[in-house]
Amino acid sequence: MIPPNYSDLCKPVNDLFSKDYPFGALKLEVKTTTANGVTFTVNGAQDIKSGAIISELKTKYADKVNGLTYTESWNTANLVTGQVEVANKFAKGLKLELSGSSALSSAKRALRTKIDYQQDNLFARVNVDALNPAVTADVTVSREGALVGAEFAYDINSGAVTKTNSTLGYSGPDYQITLQGNNSLNLFQLAFYQRVTKSVEAGARAVYDYKNPEGGVSAELGTKYILDQDAYVKAKVDNAGRLGLSYTQVMRPGVKLSLAGLFDTARLQENTHKLGAALTFEA
Repeated sequence: MIPPNYSDLCKPVNDLFSKDYPFGALKLEVKTTTANGVTFTVNGAQDIKSGAIISELKTKYADKVNGLTYTESWNTANLVTGQVEVANKFAKGLKLELSGSSALSSAKRALRTKIDYQQDNLFARVNVDALNPAVTADVTVSREGALVGAEFAYDINSGAVTKTNSTLGYSGPDYQITLQGNNSLNLFQLAFYQRVTKSVEAGARAVYDYKNPEGGVSAELGTKYILDQDAYVKAKVDNAGRLGLSYTQVMRPGVKLSLAGLFDTARLQENTHKLGAALTFEA
């Protein structure tokens, strides 16, 4: 079995705490697919407090015969990006990717190459930034549910390692536990996720900053309850008293609405709370 890539090692618990919580914004996503397989996605978000609007138009085409995928996007920051992927063309489990971006209103440019390789019990990635010479690499290995991962970044100009992260974990049929050491083992996170029943999920995570011991341990608890096949609710709370609530409803096939709020229970009388909504159309 192929393990998740390093970024997704904690995906179950991260999704539990982050997805379906559009705090402080009104979000809209429209996704359509043409008969020849071209996918168009429009994303938009308005910050409720400032009124600022950001949006993006993305097109994606997959040439399944040749294993090629083309992606282009353009956002309101006038940033144009393009990406070409080649998967399983030269070897099974090998994916090559070339991406670039250019800001039309400034001299900001980026050009990156990426190599992914995955086999049973192994997922490795290498990312090279050509214009700002740097290399980022990560690897995940698994064995009978046990997971071990590491990530590092190296700046070619300075000749210095700029990031080192590592993760240990275990993934069972309906649960996962992970311990991460980030920022050169200065920031630790312990996370736990469990699918308690078919309709209930629960998770917890605790973070400790070794460089800031006075801050103590920050902890968070979260849960998800599936009401029926078209609706579910989520809740989370941290040790600072911030309570997050969300309700998601599939209005009809391809239409989903999420409503959410973040409430500071220690300052209920103050204007510190955040509300938000997200509407998704897919056809």
